[in-house]
Amino acid sequence: MMTKNLKIGIIGAGNMGSAIAKALSKSEDFHSADIYISDVNEKNLELIKNFSTNIHTTTSNIELVKLSDIVILAVKPWLIHQIAEETKAAINYDKQVIVSIAAGVDIKTLFSLFNEDAAIYRVIPNTAIEVSQSVSVISTHDADKEKQELITDVFTQLGKVYFVSEEQLNAFMSLSSCGIAYAFRYIRAAIEGGVEMGIAPQTAKEVVIQTLRGAIELIEKSNSHPEVEIDKVTTPGGITIKGLNEMEAYGFTNAVIKGLKASHIK
Repeated sequence: MMTKNLKIGIIGAGNMGSAIAKALSKSEDFHSADIYISDVNEKNLELIKNFSTNIHTTTSNIELVKLSDIVILAVKPWLIHQIAEETKAAINYDKQVIVSIAAGVDIKTLFSLFNEDAAIYRVIPNTAIEVSQSVSVISTHDADKEKQELITDVFTQLGKVYFVSEEQLNAFMSLSSCGIAYAFRYIRAAIEGGVEMGIAPQTAKEVVIQTLRGAIELIEKSNSHPEVEIDKVTTPGGITIKGLNEMEAYGFTNAVIKGLKASHIK
């Protein structure tokens, strides 16, 4: 299978399913007409149609499965059993690939619900997938090389891809899928601090965003450790080190680590 003319079916037009559909439709290797999305909620499908009339929408999961090369299960974990029962007989396990983004439903369970011969992948993306800047962490079991390259190619259209063992998947979910919310919380806090110092809210937001963008560029291009970049701006007796020490006094680093560990499902 090649990504060109590949038919992608997404079961579930909620936040994540619709984000994947929208991002793929804007990518270089896919066309809107090659994307299918199903949902029982017609309002969700209407929102997709408002975005692009070329994306195929349906309330029938069976119809979607029959038209797709890759079937993405973008539903809540407790709906996976229902979806599997409904669609498993319609899937061609020799040709089609199943991708589940349902957190907590392991590959062993997915095999038992569908078929032991199925090509099954678990993918944990984050919400930046809508702007093709996701981290997509992928696990599979005994998948052939061609299909693994195919799934890599698809999700590389939507950001960066990391293949990990399933045992590591939950740790990566805390770091990235949950982690994007933690990043937003920092942004909110920094904006509020700026407002308290007399900066207009919109200006504060723009400054914080650009500051983070600059920090990301610096650390990516130099491939350095964050502490190296911190040392460049913390002059002895200066205001930056005073700010950092005050943040640490209130538990900044410890709070981040504890938050990540608290969200880690073991």
